This record gives sequence, structure tokens and C-alpha cells, in this order.
Amino acid sequence: EQGAAAGVEVICFQSNAEFALIDRVHAAKTEGVGFILINPAAFTHTSVALRDALAAVEIPFIEVHLSNVHAREAFRQQSYFSDKAVGVISGLGAMGYLFALGYALNALEES
Repeated sequence: EQGAAAGVEVICFQSNAEFALIDRVHAAKTEGVGFILINPAAFTHTSVALRDALAAVEIPFIEVHLSNVHAREAFRQQSYFSDKAVGVISGLGAMGYLFALGYALNALEES
């Protein structure tokens, strides 16, 4: 609804397969996607390949986590994405996606 109200198509994609996420990120570049919201989940601290894909396409992105990763195990506090992300939203549940989308829509409007 938020995207439609701004006249922007929002495409959702979910996969537990690393290769599928990488393929989707690469496809986003050729489709002219202007912004990516991503919850890398367990790939946050394991996937250099997904990080490399996001860096290669040069599409701004926000890293979103449902839980507060900083309140969890120490190994979950390391992210391969945060230093490349425009921003990180963590611990706000599903509302985090709405906040990230609001920022992305504003950034797209200003560009």
C-alpha cells in the first residue's frame, strides 16, 4: 500500500537459498530497481557472496532484521552487510520493513 500510494512498484522476494537471493539481486540491476530492502537472516554473518552481489549492482539498500541482533549471540552481531548498507533497522519486528520502505520511497523521490 505504501509503495502504491507513492506510485512505486514494490516487488517482494523471499528465499532460503543463497544462490536464489544472489540471482535476484543481479536481476534487480537489469530491471532498474532503485532501492533494495533486505533481511539477510542467517546469511548476515555467513555470506560474502551475497555481500559481493549487493556491492556489484550498486543499488542502495537497507539491511532489516526482525529481532535485535545486538541482543543475541555474539556471532550474530557480525554483519557482512552493514558497512555497505545505507542504514540498518534491527529489532522492530515487521514494522522495520515499513520504516525502511518509507526511507527508500523518500530517497527515490529526492533522486
